[in-house]
Amino acid sequence: MKQYNVAVIGATGMVGQRFCLLLENHPWFHVKALAASPSSAGKKYRDAVAGRWAMTSPIPEKFADMVVLDAEKDIDKIAGMVDFVFCAVNMKKDEIRALEEKYAKAEIPVISNNSAHRTTPDVPMIIPEINPDHAKIIEAQKKRLGTKRGFIAVKSNCSLQSYVPALHPLMKYGVSKVAVSTYQAISGAGKTFDRMPEIIDNVIPYIGGEEEKSEREPLKIWGHIEGDKIVDATAPKITAQCLRVPVSDGHTAAVFVSFDKKPSKEEILKAWAEFSGVPQELQLPSAPKQFLHYFEEDNRPQAKLDRMLENGMAVSLGRLREDILFDYKFVCLSHNTLRGAAGGAVLMAELLCAQNYI
Repeated sequence: MKQYNVAVIGATGMVGQRFCLLLENHPWFHVKALAASPSSAGKKYRDAVAGRWAMTSPIPEKFADMVVLDAEKDIDKIAGMVDFVFCAVNMKKDEIRALEEKYAKAEIPVISNNSAHRTTPDVPMIIPEINPDHAKIIEAQKKRLGTKRGFIAVKSNCSLQSYVPALHPLMKYGVSKVAVSTYQAISGAGKTFDRMPEIIDNVIPYIGGEEEKSEREPLKIWGHIEGDKIVDATAPKITAQCLRVPVSDGHTAAVFVSFDKKPSKEEILKAWAEFSGVPQELQLPSAPKQFLHYFEEDNRPQAKLDRMLENGMAVSLGRLREDILFDYKFVCLSHNTLRGAAGGAVLMAELLCAQNYI
């Protein structure tokens, strides 16, 4: 496979740190630049993250002495060093939109973990196993931006990565209504326990913007390309509640679902077991061999036990049973900074490279 030079924009934040760990020994992608805010620019990476390294693994030695660039002022310099960038910056949405478009217009493809462009009609929001065909909209986006190579592609909200993959193989039965409650880890807020003492012995029943994203973003993922935009699906109807819980990593979802044509439990389990996508067919480096894993035990999946399944890139399912208000209910789990954030973005980049979009 071709080799690619890449940069991590927003390298000092939690997701940026996760990108560095994932890219340390990646077989295709080689990190040539790290960039962050002006307060970190000019420092060695080890100094820029001193006192706020949030990963359990140490800072990769190959990046420790790399001098951090300015994410905004050094765009032209970065453009001369890399084939594309991963972006995970912590800025206001309008500032992120502007920054990512600057990179794209500098002919640098942007693989974004940020939410700013998720509702932009010609920006694909890809879960590689579910809607890889949405990459086709990139040509329309490049026309709008006036670019030859530069474009923006985004990954979806981290909480969706648990229940949307579970629902997708069941869409053939006409998923009509979904109620979901997500129990989200503190790393989703960019926090560790020592930096979020208020979560100890506590559950916080509100995460700003999460419920709206959880209800709206799946409809774009299940939408279709029409001309120069992605048109959202009109079904299923989704209602969501999102809670922050005292878990380090791993978002759990309790899902209730109704169908136009109710399948049997055996049909659901078969659909989950047999489901795979383009990443599995192409054997992409970050793709899990088995995307969806179902646990028969009543007390699984559990974040502590199952979040690292297949290097944190698989989705764990359990407790499938009939419901008195909906047709079925079940529980899902995914690792929010791996499958849900940096890992999902790396997998999307692998897909776009394999399909010659980068």
